[in-house]
Amino acid sequence: MLGKESNSLDGGYGWVVVVSAFVVMGLTAAVLKTFGLFFVEIQQHFDELASMTSWITSITIAIFHLGAPVASSLCVKYTHRAVVITGGILAFSGMALGFLGLDMVWMYATTGFLQGLGISFSWIPAISIVSHYFSKKRALANAIASAGECAFAFTFGPFFQWLIGQYGWKGALLIIGGIQLNICVCGALMRPLRSGCLPDMSRPDAETPRGTPASGRHQVRPSVAHKTFNWMLLRRLEFVLYAIFGILAAMSFFVPPLFLVPFSYSLGIDESWTASLLSILALVDFAGRLLCGWYANLHLTRTIHLLAMTIALISTSLMLLPLANNYLSLAIFTGFYGFFFGTTVAIHITVLADVVGMTDFDSALGLFMLIRSAGGFLGPPLAGVIVDMAGDYRAGFYMAGATLILSAVFLVILDQFQQRQEKEKQTITKPEKSMLPYPSLHFLKLQ
Repeated sequence: MLGKESNSLDGGYGWVVVVSAFVVMGLTAAVLKTFGLFFVEIQQHFDELASMTSWITSITIAIFHLGAPVASSLCVKYTHRAVVITGGILAFSGMALGFLGLDMVWMYATTGFLQGLGISFSWIPAISIVSHYFSKKRALANAIASAGECAFAFTFGPFFQWLIGQYGWKGALLIIGGIQLNICVCGALMRPLRSGCLPDMSRPDAETPRGTPASGRHQVRPSVAHKTFNWMLLRRLEFVLYAIFGILAAMSFFVPPLFLVPFSYSLGIDESWTASLLSILALVDFAGRLLCGWYANLHLTRTIHLLAMTIALISTSLMLLPLANNYLSLAIFTGFYGFFFGTTVAIHITVLADVVGMTDFDSALGLFMLIRSAGGFLGPPLAGVIVDMAGDYRAGFYMAGATLILSAVFLVILDQFQQRQEKEKQTITKPEKSMLPYPSLHFLKLQ
C-alpha cells in the first residue's frame, strides 16, 4: 500500500486532483475577485457609502480566513472530499439567499458570511491536498491549481456583466450560486491519500532530523502527533514572521479588484470597457502564475527570495496605477499589477510549506489563513474610509502599495532568520576535527 501511494506522488491521479482544485479555485476565488462588478449596483440599490458597501467583501474575506482552521481540522477528522462538498453547498446557499436582497445586513449575512464560509471550506482543502499529492513538482502543481482563479476570472468579468445587464444584480447572484454547486463535483474527485488530510510522512521531503532512524522514505508516521490540529506553530518565530507578512499582504491584495471598477467609472470609461479590464487582469494573472510556478520548479532561486521580489514589484505597480487617466494607460498598469500578483499567489503557499515543512502543513495553512484574516477584514473598509475622506479612488491604491512594501520587510527578516538557523545547524552537525597535527598519528586516538 505504501509503494502504491508513493508512486502517486508528483503524477498519476495527482493531476486529476490538480484539475479539480483548478476548478474549485475558479468557482471560489474568481467569484470573490470579480465581485467588484456588483459593488456599484449594490451601493446604488441600498443608497450606501462606499465604506458600508465594502463590508460585504470584507466579511467574505474575513470568514474565508477565519474558517480556515475549522476547515483544516475537519480535514484531519474526515477527508478533503467531504469538506469541499460541504463548502460547495454553503457557497451556493450564500448566493441563493443573497438573491432576496432584503437589506444591507442581509447581504452581510448571506453573500458575506455564508459565501465566505463556503469559499473557506472549498479553497483550503483543495489547495492542501495538491501539496500532499506533489513533492518535487509542488511549486508547479500549486501554480497550475491556483491559476484556475484567473482563468475563470477572465471569462467571469464579461459574463457577470452580461448577467447583471440581463437579470439584474439579484438574478445574477442566483445564477452564480447555481454554477458554484459544481464545487461539489470537484470535491467528489479528490480521493484521499491514506486517511483524509493527514500528512504523508513517507515523503522524502518531510522534515526530520538527519541521521535519525525515522528519516528517509520508509519513515513511519506518528500515531497521534499529527492527527490533531497543531496550535504550537504559534511558538515558532519563523511561522509568526510569515503570518505577519500574510496580514499586511491581505490588507492590500483585496483592495485593487474592489476599487478598479469604480475607479474606471470615475475616469469616464464605459462599462463594457471596464469589464474588459477584469479580463486583462485575469489573463496576465494566469500567465504570471504559470511562469512563476515553472521558474520556481527549476529551483534556481530560493522561493522566499522570489516572493520578496514579486511583492516589491506589485507595490511598485500599485503606486503607478493611479497615474492612469484613460483606458489604455489603466489597462497597461492593470496588466503589470495582475502579472506580478499572479507570480506572488503562485508561490506563497509553497513558501509556507518550506517554512514549516509538510509535517505541520495542514495546521500551518489553517493558522496562516486565520491570522491573515485580520488583514483581509481591515483592508477593504480601511481603504473605503480613506477613499471617502480623500474623495478619490486613487487613495485606496496608494494605501495598498505602501502596505505591501511593509510586508516585504518581514519577508527579509524571515529570510535572515532562516539563513542564521541553517548556519547554526551546519555548525552543530559538522564533524569534529581531530586535534592531532599529523594524519599518521590518528591511530593514537584509538588507544
